[in-house]
Amino acid sequence: MLRLEGISKIYPNSEVLLDVNWEIKPGDRIGLVGVNGAGKSTQLKIIAGIEEATTGQVIRQGEPHISYLKQEFDVDPNRTVREELFQAFSNAAKVLNEQSVIEAAMSTYEATHNASYLEELIKKLGNLQSKFEALNGYELEARIEKLLPTIGFKAKDADQLVSHYSGGWQMRIALGKILLQEPDILLLDEPTNHLDIQTIQWLEDYLIKQSSAIVVISHDRAFLDKICTQIVNTERGVSQTYLGNYTAHINQKELNKEAAQAAFERQQKLLTNQQSYIDRFRASATRSTQAKSREKLLEKIDKIDAPLSSITAPKFRFPKSPRPGKKVALIRDLTHCYGEKILFLGANLEIGPGEKIAFIGPNGCGKSTLLRLILGIEKPDEGLAEIGTHNIITGYFEQNQAEALDLSKTVLEIMFQAVPGWTQTQVRSLLGNFCLSKDDVFKEVELLSGGEKARLALALMLIKPCNLLILDEPTNHLDIPAKEMLEDALREYEGSALLVSHDRYFISKVANRIVEIKDGELVVYQGDYKYYLDKKEEERLNAKKELIIASKEKKRLENKERQRKKKAQRKNSNN
Repeated sequence: MLRLEGISKIYPNSEVLLDVNWEIKPGDRIGLVGVNGAGKSTQLKIIAGIEEATTGQVIRQGEPHISYLKQEFDVDPNRTVREELFQAFSNAAKVLNEQSVIEAAMSTYEATHNASYLEELIKKLGNLQSKFEALNGYELEARIEKLLPTIGFKAKDADQLVSHYSGGWQMRIALGKILLQEPDILLLDEPTNHLDIQTIQWLEDYLIKQSSAIVVISHDRAFLDKICTQIVNTERGVSQTYLGNYTAHINQKELNKEAAQAAFERQQKLLTNQQSYIDRFRASATRSTQAKSREKLLEKIDKIDAPLSSITAPKFRFPKSPRPGKKVALIRDLTHCYGEKILFLGANLEIGPGEKIAFIGPNGCGKSTLLRLILGIEKPDEGLAEIGTHNIITGYFEQNQAEALDLSKTVLEIMFQAVPGWTQTQVRSLLGNFCLSKDDVFKEVELLSGGEKARLALALMLIKPCNLLILDEPTNHLDIPAKEMLEDALREYEGSALLVSHDRYFISKVANRIVEIKDGELVVYQGDYKYYLDKKEEERLNAKKELIIASKEKKRLENKERQRKKKAQRKNSNN
C-alpha cells in the first residue's frame, strides 16, 4: 500500500533521518519507536505529505486515503459533539455551516421586517439544502449517529458542547472525526498522552477492531504490546523492522545484537589467525607462496563492522537519605469534596518505609488531590491526611512543576544552583539522562518546550536526598530509555514512593502495592500491578457468577409465581 525507500531528512542544524526503509500493508498495526528526536514524528509527516524527504521516495500503490491524528488534536470547544464530528466531511460541513448562518440571519430584525430580504435568505437556504442533499448530507448524519455509541457517546450526549468533556473524551471525538473519513492508513502521534488507564484500554480495544492500517508513535509500552503487530525502530537515523509487538522487538533486538557481536568476533579471530600466518611465513622459502595466497584471499573478504552499541537507558541513582520512622504517611477517616463532587468518604491508608504505592482510578477521581492533601498543600474537609513526623524528607513532583522554574536562567545555571559541588561532566551527564543535551543546556529556560521544562524539573527534584517521593505523572514527556532509567532508579530506591501514573508498564515495574480510588474509598491491593490485575479479574468473574445466580433465582421465582397464578386461575375456574 505504501513504502518508504531510502528516506533521509536533513535540517540546517541536524540530520534526523539517514536511511529509512519500511512499508505499510493492509491491516498492519505498526509502532514507531525510538528516543526523543529520533525522527518518529518526521516520518509520519512525510507519509502524510506535510513534509518532504531530503532524499528517497514514498512509493504509494494506488491512492491510499491517509488520516493523521496529531499530538495536539484539533477540536472546536464551541461546537456540539455532533457538529464537530460532522466537520470530518469538509464539503458537506461547509454547506451545513453556511445553512446555520442563513438560519440565524432569518431570525434577525431585518429579516422579519423586510420581506424581500427574507425571501432572498429563503432562496439561499433552499439552494444550500439542495447542495447538502447532493453531497449525501443526510446519509452522512446517519453515519455519525451510528458512530456515536462506538466511541462511547449516547445520542443525547452528542448535543453537548465539546468543551463540556475532558481531554480523554475530546480525543475520542478527534479520533471519531478521522475514522468517519474511512482512511486506508491511520497515523497516530502519541494518542495516549494524558489519558487515564480506562480510556487507554478503550482505545486499545477500539483500534484492534479497525480495518485501516495503523501507524502509531507511543512511549506507552503496554499500549504498543497490546495493539502492534510490527515495530519500526529508528536509531541514529536508520530504521529496522521487527515482527511482533514491543516486547517481541526488544527480545529480537537483543538476539540480533548477540548474533552480530558473535559474527564480528569470529571473523576477527579468523583475520588475526590468517594475518599471523602471513606475517610468519611471508619470507619463508617453502611457504611464502601460501602466505601470499592467503593474503590475497584476506583482501577479498567482506569485513564485518563492529556492531554499534544500541541506545540504552542511562543510569541514575537516588542520593542516600536518612532512615524514616515506621509511619511515613497516614490517612484516617478522610472525607473531602471538590465542589459538589465527593472524592473521599471516610478513606483510610497507612504508608510504611520502602512501600512504593501506585494510586489508580479514572481522571477526576482525586488522585492528584490526594497527594496534595498528604503534603498539606490542601486541607481535608474532615479527617486526617499527613506525612509522618519522624525524619521524613519529601520530594514532590507535580504535573505543573515546570511553572516554578526561573525562566531567565540557563539550564546549566539552574542545575549548578541546585548542586554547586558537581562538575560540568556530572551535570551534563545527568541532564543527558533526561534528554537535555548538546546546545539544550545553554538555552534559557523560557526557550525550552513544555516537555523539556518538565524533564528539567524532574531532574532537579530527583537529585535532592529524600526518603518519601511523591510523583504525579513523572513519565509524561519522557521517552522509553528515560522511563527505563527512572524505573531502575526507583526499584533500587530504599525510600517510600507515592505514584500517580497512567503508564501501566511503569507501574508494573515500580509499584509493590496498588491503591484503587473507588466510590470515595481507598481499596488496597497488597501486591504489584499483576497481582492487582489478577484480583480485578477474579472480582469480575465473581460478579459475573453472582449475576448469573441472581438471574437464575429471579427466573425461578418468576416461574414459581406463574405456577401459583395458574393454580389460582384453575381453582377459580373450577369454582
